[in-house]
Amino acid sequence: MMPESRNIRELSLPELKTYFEFIGDKKFRAIQVYEWLWKKNARDFGEMSNLSLELRKQLSADYEMNALETDVTQLSGDGTVKSRFRTYDGHLIEGVLIPTEKRFTACVSSQIGCSLTCAFCATGKMERKRNLQFDEIYDQVAMLNEQSERMYNQKLSNIVYMGMGEPLLNYKNVLKSIDRITASDSMAMSPKRITVSTAGVAKMIKQLGDDQVRFNLALSLHAATDDKRDAIMPINESNRIEQLIEALNYFYDKTKNDITLEYILFKDQNDSLADADELIKIYRKIPTHLINVIEYNPIAGVSFVKPDDDTTQQFTDHLAKHRVNVRVRRSRGKDIDAACGQLANKG
Repeated sequence: MMPESRNIRELSLPELKTYFEFIGDKKFRAIQVYEWLWKKNARDFGEMSNLSLELRKQLSADYEMNALETDVTQLSGDGTVKSRFRTYDGHLIEGVLIPTEKRFTACVSSQIGCSLTCAFCATGKMERKRNLQFDEIYDQVAMLNEQSERMYNQKLSNIVYMGMGEPLLNYKNVLKSIDRITASDSMAMSPKRITVSTAGVAKMIKQLGDDQVRFNLALSLHAATDDKRDAIMPINESNRIEQLIEALNYFYDKTKNDITLEYILFKDQNDSLADADELIKIYRKIPTHLINVIEYNPIAGVSFVKPDDDTTQQFTDHLAKHRVNVRVRRSRGKDIDAACGQLANKG
């Protein structure tokens, strides 16, 4: 029997072998096709040049390859590259290549839009259309890697799931995409170089622990009390900070993977030394290795403002004085709306 899926990238190597046996061809063809899909990252059957034209036509008739296409690419003055990708069914998503002296990082999306409506995020103002399939997430990584090699002569060193959408609300596809990215017969990226960022879905953070994943986790905290977090992140109403602390400890006990806390500073909202003291309390309760203090990036129609440099310095100095491992993450790609919280399909 023919394998059931119409998307050829959903087939395992044994299923591909079954298909070639079914059509009366040699099983080694399956290995050739599998290499085209996952080693050479072919996104069209026509690229499979060591297959006969007749066989490529048959594959096109029997299967689909729902690959992404690049719609628009923008280059920032700091070297950051934002790509808008078009899905097979006409939706648009964004991914970002962030080059620095030591790292070449791909920031990828996991959903088309987002359902969480965080007050400071441009993506949160978009309707969530659907989850991305695992191979659509994989395509972003492969295409940003090709872009990095072409523009900077460097392969990706890191991947962050910090683009559009909440990764843990697309749990199955996110994990399957990471399985493909890290597989030895594919990109063979170390899972220790992959970070999944979540707005805080306590139940699914625990599930990551039960599944004993090998990648790192980042929590977008952004406020250190429930009252303040409720005001900017509605997800906090059903995922209280104490629940998240418990879930992160569970995750660490099961995996021993790195946990980072992400904290965007908003002027007169969460940037006081009293806020810093509350953040220190949370830091003490979690086996986190780092707090990333992030510059706020303005978006249209939102009244949040970035604090001045002195306030940011006082905040981070206060954390450091209390033995908190803290780093200020400078925004990249602001001039092309590619920075944290800015992804909204603006061309």
